[in-house]
Amino acid sequence: MVLLSSWIFNFHVFVTFLLLISCGITYGTETDILCLKNIKISIQDPNKFLTSSWNFNNNTEGYICSFYGVECWHSNENKLMKLELSNMGLKGQFPRDIINCSSLTGLDLSGNDLSGSIPDDICSLLKFVTTLDLSSNAFSGEIPDNLANCTYLNSIKLNQNRLTGQIPLRLGTLARIKTFDVSDNLLTGQIPNFTDGTVSVNYANNQGLCGGSLGVCKANGSSKSNTAVIAGAAVGAVTLAALGLGIVMFFFVHRVSYRKKEEDPEGNKWTKGLKGAKAIKVSLFEKSVSKMKLSDLMKATNNFSKSNIIGTGRTGTVYNATLNDGTAYMVKRLQESQHSEKEFMSEMEMLGTVKHRNLVPLLGFCVAKKERLLVFKNMPNGMLHDRLHPAAGECTLDWPSRLKIAIGAAKGLAWLHHTCNPRIIHRNISSKCILLDADFEPKISDFGLARLMNPLATHLSTVINGEFGDFGYVAPEYAKTLVATPKGDVFSFGTMLLELVTGESPANVALQTFKGNLVEWIAELTNNSELHNAIDESLVDKSNNNELFQFLKVACNCVSPSPKERPTMSEVYQLLRAIGGNKYNFTTEDEILVTEDIGDNNLEELIVAREGNN
Repeated sequence: MVLLSSWIFNFHVFVTFLLLISCGITYGTETDILCLKNIKISIQDPNKFLTSSWNFNNNTEGYICSFYGVECWHSNENKLMKLELSNMGLKGQFPRDIINCSSLTGLDLSGNDLSGSIPDDICSLLKFVTTLDLSSNAFSGEIPDNLANCTYLNSIKLNQNRLTGQIPLRLGTLARIKTFDVSDNLLTGQIPNFTDGTVSVNYANNQGLCGGSLGVCKANGSSKSNTAVIAGAAVGAVTLAALGLGIVMFFFVHRVSYRKKEEDPEGNKWTKGLKGAKAIKVSLFEKSVSKMKLSDLMKATNNFSKSNIIGTGRTGTVYNATLNDGTAYMVKRLQESQHSEKEFMSEMEMLGTVKHRNLVPLLGFCVAKKERLLVFKNMPNGMLHDRLHPAAGECTLDWPSRLKIAIGAAKGLAWLHHTCNPRIIHRNISSKCILLDADFEPKISDFGLARLMNPLATHLSTVINGEFGDFGYVAPEYAKTLVATPKGDVFSFGTMLLELVTGESPANVALQTFKGNLVEWIAELTNNSELHNAIDESLVDKSNNNELFQFLKVACNCVSPSPKERPTMSEVYQLLRAIGGNKYNFTTEDEILVTEDIGDNNLEELIVAREGNN
């Protein structure tokens, strides 16, 4: 039986190969040339990748095989085998003219800005496709049931889009499928049951999926009730559209109201609602911290006076608190959260165990009625942002100090990403959340707090204000997916590195000749081979010029438009340590997944190796 099955499989493969060859012979290579011409016309190409590479003024056999992203069956034949157009910034809809690429077996359009729905007749357009990658785009609508007719498929990647509805259960019948990734979408309902148990599947970040490892689905009831549900859903959709507008306006008004309250000279009126709660004890995580009550916090912050505010952000307002014995702390009043008190306390218990030398320690918390207050260790030298952009005068941070801050912050964030259990994605990295202790050792604040915020409010504020955390640090893919990822943290961290080495504000560059944010400015300088002009003039010195330029290259890697091309935080930490880490005698404690030091002479090789792997 085994020999018979093997013979049948090999015969099937042989027949498939003959079909592919006959397909190419039947339709000829002119259709493949027409295919590429029409794709070039139908898709917007803002970065000019296709414009500069796809030149059809040539009649030699196989000339299209040298086009960017094109792989042919044979270099001397204009017959396409694969089309790989990933991370090119392409815009538009799925190119239906792909049907003329008659012998295509692989299509990769990932990491672009393509939108609209995936064609219902996709398998008529791609008859012999074996790998399909449409990930990291803005495709919407449902996954077409017709996709199950692409019987040669062994890899389907539709992750990081805006796909809705149920995954077609017929996809489970695909006999050759090995990889199926639909993570980071808006899918609901039963997941397919693949006949091959070895299929690698990823359904993460789809709130409505069920079945298999995701848990039992709720009973659907009779077909009659299903019809009623569908009808109800149609009516509900109209209602939801109207309700959605109301929700947007609610959160917009709520945000404006919150800002006005913070600007109000009497912004501490909320404390009047705490009468009768002053005796509530502060839950502490460290025995060395003196026991305190809410009344102690109120007295230490002058009743949470505006004059005691030392910082405001998306997660809340931070107050300076000095107890009677002279001990200084920071107290954060969290913005409103829809989490229950039980959920909040559970989250605090977890965050209280997160300890690292480059994280601001959470010392305790207090729940008083609707208020959530967190107590942190005081950081005498304040926020990195204020040191880089002082209200008066120039920044006094020298190059060794900035490098030390970058290395320490990278170490802390890498620990959160790679070592902390459970892993924590910060979601709000900026120079405002990097605090400096008495020795200017960097400490990351606000880690884990983004999860306590109302996610709907966060998403709507992104839509309304273009914000996610501090403007200028937002990874470009977030606007499409609204999903926080480690590579999103890397982008934000890279923006902060650019801020360190250029001295410029991430939101907008202080140049009359350029109107845009810091990352856009760096991209323009890179395109014009003028990247060296970005370095802060106060840092330039013959003894450290090479270090500055290497640091700038690491930052540029972090802010790559494509998440795939960005390094991990562990790699960022290693790259930064290699820049003068031994020269300046920086500490080597608490290493993050580093088995050996990287010498200064090997830094360039490591960067080149990373770029080669991508």
